[in-house]
Amino acid sequence: MLRQSRLRLLHWLFEASLAIKGLLTFAEALAGLGLLLTPNALVARFVYWVTHFEIAEDPTDTLATWTMRAMQAFPVPTQHFYALYLLAHGGLKLTMVLLLWRKVVWAYPASMVVLAGFVGYQLYEFVHAGSPFLLLLAIFDLVMIGLVWQEWQALRGRALPAV
Repeated sequence: MLRQSRLRLLHWLFEASLAIKGLLTFAEALAGLGLLLTPNALVARFVYWVTHFEIAEDPTDTLATWTMRAMQAFPVPTQHFYALYLLAHGGLKLTMVLLLWRKVVWAYPASMVVLAGFVGYQLYEFVHAGSPFLLLLAIFDLVMIGLVWQEWQALRGRALPAV
């Protein structure tokens, strides 16, 4: 009974993580597409518009001043890198989510490999650039690998004939 409850909880967590991952990766792919299609000057104007009220109200606001400084160091090649990264990351993961939702058996190990590759890259970039965003993505992807593994084992267990 306790094992069944644990398995149901893990399955629910898997389904919930797929829904969250699906929404996040769709937004991620859209953001990448937006960055790719939006001129750099327009991105800079948007960031200025979002932050200038906060800076006018409080010139020492940490987040607003950090955002403004980051935008000043956001040249076109950097914008294109982030656009392509977000498109690739979001597109691959969205495909993975759709295949897992349809319970395509080969997608489980393939998804774990794809996620492990992204985790490796995210950790590499975290060590070199220190981006906490990439560290959060890596942690979420590690949890997702565990849930995909658990779901794959459960799916394979249901497919095995009873002896």
